[in-house]
Amino acid sequence: MTDVVNPVVHLARDTVERYIREGVVLRPEPSVPDLQERAGVFVSIHKHGELRGCIGTFEPMRESVAEEIVSNAISAATRDPRFPPVSSSELGQLDYNVDILTHPEPVESAEGLDPKKYGVIVESGGRRGLLLPDLEGVDSVSQQIDICRMKAGIGRSEPVRLYRFEVRRFSESEH
Repeated sequence: MTDVVNPVVHLARDTVERYIREGVVLRPEPSVPDLQERAGVFVSIHKHGELRGCIGTFEPMRESVAEEIVSNAISAATRDPRFPPVSSSELGQLDYNVDILTHPEPVESAEGLDPKKYGVIVESGGRRGLLLPDLEGVDSVSQQIDICRMKAGIGRSEPVRLYRFEVRRFSESEH
């Protein structure tokens, strides 16, 4: 679903632009139903089609999706350890995706997963790795699980618990 004026994506963009330019943290007014509920949220920022930052929460940490978007948008722009903070000169070159997650549900085995439909959480001994669904280049459940293991520092032979979730994805452009 591509919709440049979508209020979910607009909030992410507005948050980053105000924070980078003015140091202001928006106080969102969740007037849209999608923004009033409580859910985990991931904000991904892309520059020329390449990932520029992505931070999220798989369970709600704040009072509303709107507040999750504000917090995670600022973090994606300034605290993703893979990238330097976004500069004001980049703002016009950025596209935003916002994924609102369903509550994770346990699955008994990898057969209950589908990389196009479900995101996955792999957990072992308090370590967790998460991967969103329908990512370019991730075509199999085994790839999803391997990436999650790597993110969480879980060895290939360690037993894991698997969880799946779905997302409602809001995008400015197709990647």
